[in-house]
Amino acid sequence: MAANPYEILDKAAVADMLKSFQACTCLPVQLLDGDGAILEAYGPATGYCLLLKKHLFSQPSCEKIHMDAARRAQSLGETYIFNCHAGLTHMVFPLLRGGVLYGAVLAGPFLMDAPDSGLVLEISKGRALSAPALLGLYEELSAVKQISPALAGHMSRLLFYLFSGATPDAQRELLQRHEQLAQQARINESIQRFKSQGVTEESPYPYELERELLVKVRTGDLYGASALLNELLGFLQFSSGGQLEPLRNRALELCSLFSRVAVDQGAPADSALRLNDHVLSSLRGAQTLEGLGYQLLKALEAFMESGSGLPASAGRESIKKAVRYISRNYALSICLEDVSRYVNLSPSYFSGLFKQCTGFSFKEYLNLVRIEESKRLLANTDYSIVDIAVATGFQDQSYFSKVFKRHVGVTPKQYR
Repeated sequence: MAANPYEILDKAAVADMLKSFQACTCLPVQLLDGDGAILEAYGPATGYCLLLKKHLFSQPSCEKIHMDAARRAQSLGETYIFNCHAGLTHMVFPLLRGGVLYGAVLAGPFLMDAPDSGLVLEISKGRALSAPALLGLYEELSAVKQISPALAGHMSRLLFYLFSGATPDAQRELLQRHEQLAQQARINESIQRFKSQGVTEESPYPYELERELLVKVRTGDLYGASALLNELLGFLQFSSGGQLEPLRNRALELCSLFSRVAVDQGAPADSALRLNDHVLSSLRGAQTLEGLGYQLLKALEAFMESGSGLPASAGRESIKKAVRYISRNYALSICLEDVSRYVNLSPSYFSGLFKQCTGFSFKEYLNLVRIEESKRLLANTDYSIVDIAVATGFQDQSYFSKVFKRHVGVTPKQYR
C-alpha cells in the first residue's frame, strides 16, 4: 500500500496551499502519494502530455519518473528541478517524516526556453506519426508555460518554504542534508588544494592548523573555526584514504579538545561533560565520512555556544576585539603596543591575556594570520614572492621565507 501524505499533512491545509501556489505561479500543481499517483491536482491538464500518452508513451511511467525525482530531492535536501522523459521541466518537493518519503508536491510542466520543434522530432524518432499528429504535438508544446531560469529558481524556493513550513520534520531533514552537501563541497575543495600542494597519505598531521582552529574557538570566531575545521577534515579524509575509522578516532580527539576549551571559556563542567557524552555518541554512530564530518561541525558549534552563552569577561571580549583588529590590519606594520592601545589595555597585561586566551603569543598569532593569507596568494595569484611578503605585512623577504618554512614546512617557492 502506498504511503499517504495525509498521514503527515492536514488535508484542508494542503488543498489551500496547492490552490494558492497554482494561482500565484500559474503552473499546474499536484499532490502525489508514495507511488506517484495523483491525489489532488490544480491547474489545467497539459495538452502536450495528453497527446504524448495517446501517441507515444506507455513506459516509463510518469509516476515512476516523478517519484525518482522526489527521492533525488530528498537526497539533495531541497526542491529539485528536473526534465522528464518528454523534455518538459518540473519541480518537486518531497514530503518526509523520519526519513520516510510519504509523497511529493509536483509543479509543472513548464519550459525554460522557447519551444523547439526538434524536441518533438527527437522524442518521436522511430515511431510512425502522421504529419497532423506531429503538428498537434508542436502546437501543444508551444502552449506550455515558459518561464525564465531565474523565475523557476524563485518558484522552487517558494515551494520549499510553503510545504516545509507545513512539515517541520521534513524541513529539518532537508536543511540538514543541504548543510551536509555544502560542507562536503568545501571539504572537497580543501582536498584538491592538498593534492596540488603535494600532500600524501604519509604527510604529517598539520598540528599548526589544529592550533589555529582552537584559537578561533577560544576567540569565538565560529565562521573562522568552521572554515578551518573543514580544511582539517579535508586533510583527514585525504590522508585516511577514505577510511572511516582513522577519521573517527581523530574526530573524537578534536571533540575532547573542544570540550576543554568550552570549560576554559566558562561553560559549567557538568553541562560540558553531558554535551561531550552526547557528541561522542553521535560521532561513534556516524556511518559515512560525510555524516561524521557533519556531526563534528555540529559539535564545534555546540561547544562554542556552550562557552559563549555565559557572561564573558571583559578581558576575553578585549581579545576578541584584538583578533578582529589583527584580521583587518595584518598587512600593516602593526605591533603589540598598537593593538593593546586599540583595546585600552596596558601592553604587558594585554600580552599575557592574549597568550592565555589564544594559546599564542601576539607575535606568533600575527605571523600565523599573515602566513595563512600568503598561502592563499601563493596558490591563487601570480604575484612575486617579494610582493606577497610586502602585501601580508612582512617587510623583509628572507624573514618571510624563514617564518613561512617554520609554519608550513616548505619555502614559499616550494609551496607554490
